[in-house]
Amino acid sequence: MPTSDMLSPSERFLAAKLRVQDDRSDLGDFKAGLNFDLDEFQNTACRAVQAGRGVLVAAPTGAGKTIVGEFAVYLALQRGNKAFYTTPIKALSNQKFQEFCAKYGAENVGLLTGDTSINSEAPVVVMTTEVLRNMLYADSHTLTGLAYVVMDEVHYLADRFRGAVWEEVIIHLPSEVSVISLSATVSNAEEFGAWLGSVRGDTAVVVSEHRPVPLWQHIMVRKDLVDLFAENVAFDEIAPETVGPGTQERRAVSTAKTPKINAELLKLARSESVSTGRGSSHGRRGGGGSRGRGYQDASRQDHGTRNGGSQGSPQGWARAASRPQVIRALESKNLLPAITFIFSRAACDAAVQQCSAAGLWLTTAEEQVEIARRVDTACAELPDSDREVLGYWGWRDGLLRGLAAHHAGMLPSFKEVVEDLFVDGLVRAVFATETLALGINMPARTVVLEKLEKYNGEAHVGITAGEYTQLTGRAGRRGIDVEGHAVVLWQPGTDPAAVGGLASKRTYPLNSSFRPTYNMSINLIAQFGRVRTRSILESSFAQFQADRSVVDLARQVRSREESLSGYEKSMTCHLGDFNEYAKLRRELSDHESGASKSKAKQRRDAVAQSMSNLRAGDVIMVSGGRNPGYAVVLDEDSKARVPRPGVLGMDKEYRRLNVQDLDGPVEPVGQVRVAKGFNPKVPKDKRNLLAAVEAKLAEPAAQRPHRSAAFSFAGSAAADDEAIATLRRNLRAHPCHGCSEREDHARWSERWWKLRKETDGIVHAIQARTNTIARTFDRVIDLLASYGFVVADPSGNLVPSEDGQRLRRVYGEKDLLIALALRKGAFNDLDAPELAAFVTTLVYQSKRDAEGTRPRMPSVSLEQAAEDVVVLWSALQDAEESHKLPLTSEPEMGLVWAMYKWAKGRSLHDALNSTDLAAGDFVRWTKQVIDLLGQLSQVPNVQPGFSGTCRKAVELLRRGVVAYTTVEN
Repeated sequence: MPTSDMLSPSERFLAAKLRVQDDRSDLGDFKAGLNFDLDEFQNTACRAVQAGRGVLVAAPTGAGKTIVGEFAVYLALQRGNKAFYTTPIKALSNQKFQEFCAKYGAENVGLLTGDTSINSEAPVVVMTTEVLRNMLYADSHTLTGLAYVVMDEVHYLADRFRGAVWEEVIIHLPSEVSVISLSATVSNAEEFGAWLGSVRGDTAVVVSEHRPVPLWQHIMVRKDLVDLFAENVAFDEIAPETVGPGTQERRAVSTAKTPKINAELLKLARSESVSTGRGSSHGRRGGGGSRGRGYQDASRQDHGTRNGGSQGSPQGWARAASRPQVIRALESKNLLPAITFIFSRAACDAAVQQCSAAGLWLTTAEEQVEIARRVDTACAELPDSDREVLGYWGWRDGLLRGLAAHHAGMLPSFKEVVEDLFVDGLVRAVFATETLALGINMPARTVVLEKLEKYNGEAHVGITAGEYTQLTGRAGRRGIDVEGHAVVLWQPGTDPAAVGGLASKRTYPLNSSFRPTYNMSINLIAQFGRVRTRSILESSFAQFQADRSVVDLARQVRSREESLSGYEKSMTCHLGDFNEYAKLRRELSDHESGASKSKAKQRRDAVAQSMSNLRAGDVIMVSGGRNPGYAVVLDEDSKARVPRPGVLGMDKEYRRLNVQDLDGPVEPVGQVRVAKGFNPKVPKDKRNLLAAVEAKLAEPAAQRPHRSAAFSFAGSAAADDEAIATLRRNLRAHPCHGCSEREDHARWSERWWKLRKETDGIVHAIQARTNTIARTFDRVIDLLASYGFVVADPSGNLVPSEDGQRLRRVYGEKDLLIALALRKGAFNDLDAPELAAFVTTLVYQSKRDAEGTRPRMPSVSLEQAAEDVVVLWSALQDAEESHKLPLTSEPEMGLVWAMYKWAKGRSLHDALNSTDLAAGDFVRWTKQVIDLLGQLSQVPNVQPGFSGTCRKAVELLRRGVVAYTTVEN
């Protein structure tokens, strides 16, 4: 950043003039209350806020962009207005709430997070973004007097599950409200700012690439820190790759370096590859890194060891340091406090246990006394009966040592204690999952990444450059540390070049995930009507980006059309129409390959049909897959589009069958009785059932061939053969078949055909991107109309029906399914504990596919309600598929028993005994159940007493660890 002595006289005069103006304004008063000077980007953004403009601030983690949002809060209080501060997660909301309470007084600050409501009519309210979205659709009176909305972590709108909420808020906020958007560094900030300007009016875009605390990059090889880059290169010195308006200007003034990888690491990687026989493909494990500079200490002089010399084999170097070794190494180099990111909750807890078992103590006796006092005070109201199941004593012992885990499976109040102790320097080493990187103010001197790949729910994938920057952005505490350090642990197969490649990549654009939902669509219909709603949706960032991309695609089409004309000339044949001849060749080729595909499809369809006919107790032969052999059907799946019945094999393993597991249609070879209450996780139940299967197979009648042996494709094969023979005759009869340059023409024809297909694909993409959001909205409305949720009024305009009015008050991924269940009366016969348990089926999402049969419900009423909602869901998915809409996920029963027990007053230990949920997960899901129950209690036109039952269920759930929080203390 330019210093005062680098400015021209005119620039110095302007800077002085601005300082004088600031001193005489609200901004000057605000800055007078700070104990530090603002950076130039902060001054620029705050001046825009003061001038009444909207602002987008894009800056690295830790740069101090939240000060701009805090100034908006200050202005609201000074001018007698309201300010809302929105965040993507409750933990960040809780943190900002406590900060503002300490600064402006508890009477001036409120908190709304779905399950928590404190002082909601205060002039400053901190809330999750979903709460504000719900307020806008409900036209809440709390919006009266609102002048500023701060959207912290606004780049969260790229999240494919929740991101649309940010766009809904930005689009629907009253025009007089100033929106202050705070984002991590993104490469298309100007594009995002241009969209904000189009929907919100005058918006200043303030972008800073500067980190106030330099960040240096290392790789830890065994217990030694080795610089990632050969030269001293910090975060700011790596060229930012940006897109959108202003890009060229920024590149023109860039003095960034292209860093070279440290030769030590490259040599080590080559040595390891030779000695272990690994190829470069293992380099994918090394994804991600950043700007490095050598960490200088006494061990730096031992170049013999650092360079992989005679003091150990390459394989010795390749061994990763243990977790206690890493912490000890960082402590010896004065690089604590540190956050170690581990993409596994269990591994975070294990890391604390390993360090404790290794005898690590990072605290003094005085610090231990203070930690014990603060932990005991914070947890004084925690029921003694729950402490054991919560792992309280192990957690407390780790804190006394200066060690802690931090992940979503922990009790929220436990995480808050960890955060407070870490910020105050009493906890020195935290092992965390990536959720810690989402906005919580918890900086460290050093960030360690154990691995550079994570499980995304489907597969292990490398982290992106944007994720790496977000994680390592925690390194370096402003006002405390001179520099921050990012450390990647060397793992077998690490490729330093891959690490450096991700380290020097600074391109991570913000892309919209917006799409119309059922609740969004019906609320917009109610407020604006169908025509205006379509225009509103077309103002989304998603459509804005799609429209901009069409310009480039159209340019590609024009270029390709010119090439196609040249190809047509090159394939011209003097004997006839070669384009016609080439078409015959393609048809013949397609028929020949299609014939085999047709047979395969017929076989798949026949197999799927036979699988849908299977019933519980059928004994079948699984003829293919990884585990062939006899099996017994436990779960029938006749209503699914692609049936996957659950079976128990003779190897005692439960699994769901795929079509690929069978060579042909399957037919039962026998039938056995599956006992009521059978549980495939109980060994005795499995032994008894498989014994019955063996007895059935021993009967002579059971040894008959299965249906696949008799399956025939004769009819379809004959038709295919006849079509192929006709095409071959037509091909030989064509004039071009005898051309001496036939194959040369054919090569140009193939090029033409390939380019034609690609060009047509681009044209289709242009058509698909034009009005794509509005077309999706039309499909949503058509589906809602088919269910009677929207109807035509006397003027012919679509309006919500009585069922639709209920849908307007239900927010969540299963909004329409919930509204359908309300209409069906699925909730009607449930008492409060049953209702709490049933609501979990509409909220809970398991991390893995549920195994085994559907659990028996705690009551007959619950059994019927569960059956009703599954039938409704199956029909809804069929309707969604026919309307080409995303499918609603299946109701899950895995939390029913735990929630029922908790609502009946059972202990936490008893409630969790039937699940593999961590206590923190249970609390989190319970609060989501409470949130939905709160919504249901406000739904209009329901049966008498239902709202009261919802409130009663909330009272039953909000106790013990669920009610316990440090926020209200």
